[in-house]
Order: sequence, then C-alpha cells, then structure tokens
Amino acid sequence: MTTLSMPAAVRVVQDAEALAAPLSVVLGIDTHKDVHVAAVLDHLGALLGTGEFPATAAGYRQLLDWARQCGTVLRAGVECTGSYGAGLARYLAAQRVAVVEVNQPDRSTRRRRGKTDAIDAEAAARAALSGTARALPKSGDGQVEALRILRLAKNSAVKARTQSLNQLKAVLVNAPSTLREELEPLSTWLLVSRCAELVDPCGDDPAADTAVFTLRLLAQRVLRLRQEVTELGRRMTIAVKATAPSLLARVGIGPDSAAALLIAAGDNPERLGNGGILRRALRRQSRRAVLGQEPASSAQPGRGQAGQRRLAPHRGHPHATGRTHPRLFGAAHRRGKGEARGNALPETVRSPRGLCPDTYRHGHMPPAV
Repeated sequence: MTTLSMPAAVRVVQDAEALAAPLSVVLGIDTHKDVHVAAVLDHLGALLGTGEFPATAAGYRQLLDWARQCGTVLRAGVECTGSYGAGLARYLAAQRVAVVEVNQPDRSTRRRRGKTDAIDAEAAARAALSGTARALPKSGDGQVEALRILRLAKNSAVKARTQSLNQLKAVLVNAPSTLREELEPLSTWLLVSRCAELVDPCGDDPAADTAVFTLRLLAQRVLRLRQEVTELGRRMTIAVKATAPSLLARVGIGPDSAAALLIAAGDNPERLGNGGILRRALRRQSRRAVLGQEPASSAQPGRGQAGQRRLAPHRGHPHATGRTHPRLFGAAHRRGKGEARGNALPETVRSPRGLCPDTYRHGHMPPAV
C-alpha cells in the first residue's frame, strides 16, 4: 500500500477542493432589438458555450439561468447598455451581477476574426474578463432617465414647431394678394394667431381656398406644439429641481443646460469616479454662458438656435477681440453715396493685404496698428 508524504497529501486535498468549488465564469452579451446573443468564458478565458435568447423579461431570466449552469457569474460585459441592452443591464444589476459597458470591437480585430453575433458576444466577454471594459453603465431608473425622455420629446417638438412655422410662411408667399398683404406685416405669433382663426372662403378659386385651409391647419399645429414645448419645459424644470436643486442657481445654467449635464452623469453619478469629469463639464458650461456662446433664452419662434447664438469668442475668429486689422473691414465702409450697395467684406477677408498668409491662415491675428 502506497503512502503519501505530507506535502503531496496537502496538494491532493487542495486539488479536490478546487474541483469541488463552483467555477467562476464571465458573461458577454451582444445585444439586438429582438434577440440577445451570449457567450460564457471561464476564469482562464476558455469558451464554454454560446446561446441566443429573446430580448424579453423571460429571455433575460433564461439567459442568466443558462450562464449560472456553467458556474458563478463574476461579471457581465454588455454592449449598447444605453439602447438595446438597457433592459438586460438593469435586470442583471437587480440580480447582483456586476455589469460593465463594452464598446464594439475595433475594426482591425473584427477584420481578423470575422463578424458574427457569437464572435461579438465572445469579444464582449473577453473585454470584461481582461479588464479592458471597466465603464459602469447608467442605471436608468431614476429622475435623470425621466429627464432624458422629456428632453428628447421637447427637442423634437421644437424642431417640428420651427418646421411648421417655415411652412406657414412659405404658403403665405403664394397666398392670394389680399390675404398676403394683410398678414405679412404682422409679427410671428400675431400671424399665427390670425391664421389659426381663418375661415374657409366660399369662392370659386380652389387654390385660394386650399391656401387658407393650409394656413389655418399649420397655425393650429404651431399653437399645439407651442403648448407641448411649454409643458415639457415645465416638467423638465421640476425634474431638475428634484434631482439637483442647486444646479439652476449657477450663472448661465437654465433647465436645458442643467438637463444636459445631468443626463451625461446619469442616475448613478458615482460611476464617474471622484466627479471631476462632471465638475469640468459644469465649469465649461458656465464659462460658455458667461462668454455668450450659449443663447440667453430660448430661440424666438421661426428662427433656428444657430441664429440666436452669438459668435464664439475664440482667438481665431476676427470678432474675438477688438484687436482686428483695419484692412479687414475698412473696404466695406469706403462706399460712396452714389455707388451700388455691394459688400466688399468677403473679398477683403479672403485676401487681406499686409498680413502674413500663414499667420492669418492659422487664426493668429496681429495687434491693431
């Protein structure tokens, strides 16, 4: 009968305990709208299996049960945690599984290994196992997620309102002369109010009747969208105050800017580490508002946001400071009384005499002479 020495016996016991202990695995998921593809790796990186599951609550349970049959799930790497993988990420977090956000594989790796859903799921699992993917996803279960939805709806309502206003004014150009002469001098919102009250004429001109009907329809649409924007803005302000009351007290930060900052941080801002990223973004936002790069108020109806912004005062812009070369803008003001009203500014700016071409090209303006 063979007897084992003490060190050999200890190794045998340790090996038996290691075999009896549950295997630690890492889960990787390639998410889609209807189906999620998962891959499981062991702690050494060996592929244990792949599977396909529906993107439903029942499918989430099946996916996690299947992965736990292979061992204890240490962490899960999930692609698109802000869109198709949002529901799965929330479910895994509720089941106390550590979730990390995985970016799509780079193009060189994809060209070498090919492109299938199973390969992408395996790549997600390897990124989570190696520590390449370490970003925590947004939880998406609080006031900030509600704020994101409200901001999405408000932005689309503002765009639709601007589009309807432009269409209304385009229809008015070809409207009957009497109607056009009556409505064109009015301000924007007085024009909308007057068009919304138009009555269909009982005439023999189908084009005029259709123009009146279209003007009334577009004006009523603009008024409805205006009410939507107002209500969504009110709800956004309530959500911002409930999430970060002190944010609106900062100079130059309104509900829209505050909503953008909060959405960037998410409902779990602790994922940003010490909060330095958010503080830097907040300082940049405040500085832009003070310098005039952000609009002081919402855009006027019928004009785009770009029309309301003042020029950014960066050093390469000729309007950045008062130290501009006199030859840049002098030619535009040397027009005589009898000359045609032509603007020489574009030609002057394109070919400023007396400036070094390289210096002007790179935006370094010389001091005034």
